[in-house]
Amino acid sequence: ISKNSSSQHYSPKFQAIKKQHEKKPVKFTSDNTEDYNQPFSLLELKQALQKSNDSAVGPDDIHYRLLTNLPESSLTLLLTVFNSIWESGIFPPSWREATIVAIPKPGKDSSDPNNYRPIALTSCLCKTMERMVNNRLMWVLESKGLLASEQCGFRKNRSTADHLVRFDSYIRNAFAKKEHVLAIFFDLEKAYDTTWKHGILSDLYDLDFRGHLPTFIDGFLSHRLFQVRAGSTLSDTYEQEMGVPQGSILSPVLFSLKINNIVKSVLKGSEASLFVDDFALCIRAKFLPHAQRLMQLCVNSVQDWISNNGFKFSTSKTVCMHFCNQRNHFAEPSILLDKTPIKVVSEAKFLGVVFDRTLSYSSHVNYLKTNCLKALDILKVVGHTDWGADQKTLLCLYRALVRSKLDYGCIVYGAASNNILKKLDPIHHQGLRIALGAFRTSPVT
Repeated sequence: ISKNSSSQHYSPKFQAIKKQHEKKPVKFTSDNTEDYNQPFSLLELKQALQKSNDSAVGPDDIHYRLLTNLPESSLTLLLTVFNSIWESGIFPPSWREATIVAIPKPGKDSSDPNNYRPIALTSCLCKTMERMVNNRLMWVLESKGLLASEQCGFRKNRSTADHLVRFDSYIRNAFAKKEHVLAIFFDLEKAYDTTWKHGILSDLYDLDFRGHLPTFIDGFLSHRLFQVRAGSTLSDTYEQEMGVPQGSILSPVLFSLKINNIVKSVLKGSEASLFVDDFALCIRAKFLPHAQRLMQLCVNSVQDWISNNGFKFSTSKTVCMHFCNQRNHFAEPSILLDKTPIKVVSEAKFLGVVFDRTLSYSSHVNYLKTNCLKALDILKVVGHTDWGADQKTLLCLYRALVRSKLDYGCIVYGAASNNILKKLDPIHHQGLRIALGAFRTSPVT
């Protein structure tokens, strides 16, 4: 983890940029008269605690249940402490500490350290105040329109469905005009671990944030420490040099803020989709060579922005697709990313939906069927006739494990032909038969 967050992963070009920019510290001097710099209210504290989950404790061993059951007088005292931290700008050092618990990835070799997923446990007190700060930060970003319209991650009233519909409509409109569509699905390497901390502070400054709020974020990002716990044993303490802290409330929004300007590097006439770190780029044109030239210019512009902000695309996982419903045979497009040809594929998964070249969604339906059959096996076990769950529980499990998969993305893949969609009917019928305790021969009606 320490190596992943090291600045040694950066290219020599960006290390020179980073060194030059960090010579000038970002100063958030203000008289703190802005609305977002006012002291927190008791209502904000109570709302933050209401949204908390019963997650594991951090190094300070203070649990959320303790905080949510505090009497009014204790909450008032806690609010006084939070406001003191807020106004003084002194971030508690213990709030920068995290305990890392390694969880083995299912179906992987547990003897290989790379097959573990690190889970960071941080202070519940800190996360409570983070949630209060996060609410104010998001309010300012949304009310002033500071986030790009192409970014739909961790935002109210926005979801992956927005991008799926836009992407599907963009391609279908091109098909109607007999145009070619080139799409590139980018993959960011270690996006969270390599996020440039100073870059986040610079972006906050450029967006006119001053005073207590950005000062708190500065303290939150600085000198992060962690230890890895295996059983009852703790490792040595290491510093997280780069990246946003894992498991923190503020981290997703700060990452979104840093990568927000990538859409400004996109050339006019192209279509960009950004959901946190899932980034896709589309261009359409009457002739394939023209689309290829436009896409190459766009990729070069995006690559320049990425290189100047410390991120890196994975050339092995970034793929290109050519969407076309014409019967003529066309040569595969050749697009270079950092002087490496981007792999051209016939189908690709974007935000959980598998897209094919003609938007038939046949591949996605087959993918759905395979996943849902695995989920039905769980229902068969839980629905045992001798000791199994009752009908209400089985229906609840069916909706959670199977129906949720079928519903996701149906707003776009529902346009597939009836012959393709019929493949999913047996999944639905079998799930209901198991949940209702019906015979295998029970009529569908």
